[in-house]
Amino acid sequence: AVVSKTTARLSVWVRLPPRPPKMFDKKLVLKYTLPIIFLVSATATLGSLYFSEILKLPPCALCWYQRIFMYPIAVVSAAAIFKKDKSWAFYVLPLSLIGLAIAIYHNLLYYGILPESIQPCTLGVSCTTRQLDLLGFISIPLMSLAAFVLISLSSLLYIKMQKK
Repeated sequence: AVVSKTTARLSVWVRLPPRPPKMFDKKLVLKYTLPIIFLVSATATLGSLYFSEILKLPPCALCWYQRIFMYPIAVVSAAAIFKKDKSWAFYVLPLSLIGLAIAIYHNLLYYGILPESIQPCTLGVSCTTRQLDLLGFISIPLMSLAAFVLISLSSLLYIKMQKK
């Protein structure tokens, strides 16, 4: 009791908070993670459709595989918001991790880290074709990678916070 009174007086005198602030507020994480994931996945879905249907940029084989895993995330997250499902992360996380693995592989090919000889895109558009580079370095594969990283990390954070 003496130590806590002394600490409280010291923290008032020095103007420090009595406890260190938390990195993530549990209530905020649990409340806003799913809507953020929905916005990211819906934006990625609509963006990919815009690139292929409006701008007429044909997707490569790896882009198709990434779409296969991104599109359901938008649907599942929208359904989870509507149904107020608390176990959505267990449906979203496997989709996002598989999509993340494909996106990492695609970026390694795209930026020349892996040789072009091992790419799966033998018919149609090459997986290393530079169709769009925003600001000189932001490519379609990089945008996909960023979306899958954000969704995967958010899902993992949600699961961790839900267990506390």
